[in-house]
Formats: sequence, structure tokens, C-alpha cells
Amino acid sequence: MPALRNALVLALTTATIGSPAWMRAQANQGTTITGKAAFTDYSQESPGTRRKITVADLPAPYATTSVDNGPDLVPKPADAWPKAPAGFKVEQYAVGLDEPRLIRTAPNGDLFVADSEVNRKQYTGKIRVFRGVDSKGKAKQVGIYATGLAQPFGLAFYPLGPNPKWLYVGNTDTIFRFPYKNGDMKASGPAEKLTDLPGGGRLRGGGHWTRDIVFSKDGTIMFVSVGSHSNVDDPDTHPEEFHRADVLEYTPEGKFIKVYASGIRNCVGEAIQPETGDLWCSTNERDALGDNLVPDYITHVQEGGFYGWPWYYMGSNHDPRLAGKHPELSGKVLVPDILLQPHFASLELTFYEGSEFPADYKGDIFAAEHGSWNKSKRAGYEVIMAPVKDGKATGEYEDFLTGFVTSSGNVWGRPVGVTVAQDGSLFVTDDGSKSIWHVTYTGASSSTGTR
Repeated sequence: MPALRNALVLALTTATIGSPAWMRAQANQGTTITGKAAFTDYSQESPGTRRKITVADLPAPYATTSVDNGPDLVPKPADAWPKAPAGFKVEQYAVGLDEPRLIRTAPNGDLFVADSEVNRKQYTGKIRVFRGVDSKGKAKQVGIYATGLAQPFGLAFYPLGPNPKWLYVGNTDTIFRFPYKNGDMKASGPAEKLTDLPGGGRLRGGGHWTRDIVFSKDGTIMFVSVGSHSNVDDPDTHPEEFHRADVLEYTPEGKFIKVYASGIRNCVGEAIQPETGDLWCSTNERDALGDNLVPDYITHVQEGGFYGWPWYYMGSNHDPRLAGKHPELSGKVLVPDILLQPHFASLELTFYEGSEFPADYKGDIFAAEHGSWNKSKRAGYEVIMAPVKDGKATGEYEDFLTGFVTSSGNVWGRPVGVTVAQDGSLFVTDDGSKSIWHVTYTGASSSTGTR
């Protein structure tokens, strides 16, 4: 990595200098942790620390006991704040949201956020809009674009380019689109339903409920991600898994074309790489095989590609719970580009195409890691950066925004969405603290946040 990146990887504050986490980051500056040492937990996450996990590093199934160690969320402590690399500033842009999830930047610079709230009896999701940044770092204008949606998640503007006519919304069971023109902070007309989707979200026990939407670089294909109904149910005997754990291909008008790629347990976040036009997925892999199986991952998605779920993982590693099933698939399972921590809960991703951050971030991936529940020592609860060179991932990832877990292990923040603003800064949604964070590059010798 260029020297400039190495000079930025540490967040030096009086609160962290001399702490074990700071010393680990200092020791790892400019290096990559590999092998079994690359498996980690929240206490070792620190901006600038870089890791690379490979298939050769994976333990055998059940090397450790599967655990239920979900986070018990606590209010943000008064002295808690996200930590970023030196030279970056973190501000709290918006607070008081219900369940902020995916965030995308409209062509005019407005920020659209899927607020996926659901109560016990009905879907109450909404799309929020945020515009501008005032002198205190807060949104200048806030609006509600649409309400009464069924766990909205995916958001996409279409046609591509500076003047879209539609805002597409991936609800948990349908794709809608609203008429849209630049500057709209409220839908100007009713939603048009384009197609039904498999599943049914929380109210109907539909398993993985997020549905992301992106359009191909030429605008002719609509890619829709649909997660599995279960952890490892065999689709051969479970019809509810039909067209699940897939990326589905549609026309922009909502006509189903085909299964574009399969065996992807839960492609929560989708993105198109600007340089190559490839589709990429940020994926939640399966649980209950132990602390360090199976890695979540980020990967480019090949048309017709099979990624293993539920019979295989990370190539031809057979899931012991489905032993002997589909031997003809051995050797045909694609290995993802970037192996992340198992149980990370990798959600939205974006490619950095801005100009505010140092130039060597150009083209790299930022991804939100919501945090583990099936790991004895929690991992995730951060935003990572994954380097990309000449259109291909290096296989490494680097802690970028951390600090959402206290030293005692209490979780107060859970990153979900990431988007690059028009000015090149980064916005991050957090459904733990129900807020949006704003990360800017100042070039200062040290900064982790302003309150």
C-alpha cells in the first residue's frame, strides 16, 4: 500500500494512546496479519489494522462449540465515539431514527435512507431523505419520502445518470418504484408494484428479509438479492428455499429473466464496480459450525456462478450437516474474493469514487459489518476498507471505523449502510444508536471525532 495510506492508519487520541488496541495498530502499521492470527474479535479491531484470511486458514467444522452470543445493546456511553484513521473526522449527522438501514446518494446529492421499522402487527417502514450539512454538522433539511412500506431496504435510482425518473425500492416481498425527479423529498405519485419477491419478512417468518437492488452499468439489467429462508435447509426438500440464496435477474420493468448467480446464502448488499461493471455482493454466510466458520465475504459475482450454499462453502468444503449431497458440485464452487471474519454480518458495501479522501483510496471498497452473534468473542461492529487494485480485490481488509463496542464488551452501535457523498465524504447508518455518522478527511495529524 502506498506510503500515504500507511501514514494515515492510526487514530491517535489521548483516549487511545498507550492502550493495547493502539499498540496493536501501531505494530501492524504497514503490515497484514495472516494465517490463523487473522481471526479476531472486537478487542483487536483498530483503525489501520489489516488482515487476510484464506481458505487454507479455515479450521475444521466444530473445532469450537457454536454459541449464542448476540449483543445486548446499551445506550451510547457519554465518552464513546467511533474511531477513524488519523486525518479523518467523525460527526453525528442525524439521530432519532427508527431502524436506519441501507443508505444511497441520489444524483443531486440528497441522501436516501431505508428506515425498515416494523411493529408487532404491521409494516411501518419508510424512506427518509437528508439534504446538506449545516455549520453544526447536521442535516440542513430532513424529509420523509414514503411511508407504510414492508421492510424497505434496497434503493436505486433509474435510469442511470444525472436525471433519473424513478426511485426503486426493494421491500421484503415486492419491488416498487416511485416517480422521482431531482430534488424530490416526498414521492410525487403513488408507488407502482413491479413484481413479487420470495419471502415475507419478519411478520410472516420469511427468513432473511433484506432485498437489495442495483442496475447493470448499461442499465439493462436489474439485479435483486434474495437471502435464504434458513441457515442450511436443503433446497431439494424445502420448497420455501426456491429462488432464495440467489441473485435474481430482472428487466427494469420487473420481468423475471433468470437466476443470475446461486448458492449465496445472503447477499445483503450489492454494488456495481465502476471500473469493470461487475456485480459485487457483501454476503452473510452460515452459522453453527464454530467460531471461525464460515467466513462472511465480499466478492464479485459471476454470471451463472455457484457459491456453495448450502452443500459446500469456500470451494469444495462440504457442510457436514449435508454430507454426501450433490457430489457432482464438488470442484464447481467459486471461492469469494475477500474472506472476512466469520459471523461478521457484512451488510452494505460501496466503491469509493470520491475525491475528498487521499487518492490511494480511489476504487477501494467500504463495507459495514453489523456484528456477530454466533461467535464466543464478538467481532464486527465496524466499517472496513478492502483494497482494490486494477479492478481486483487484493483479498485483504482493513479496520476503518471502529469503537462501537465498549472495552467491557457492551455494544452501542451497529453499522449497516455506507455511501459516498457528492463531496467525497462517507456517510454510515447505525441501527444500534439509531443515527447516521459522517466521516470527512481533514488532513490533520490526528482526529477520531467531534462531539
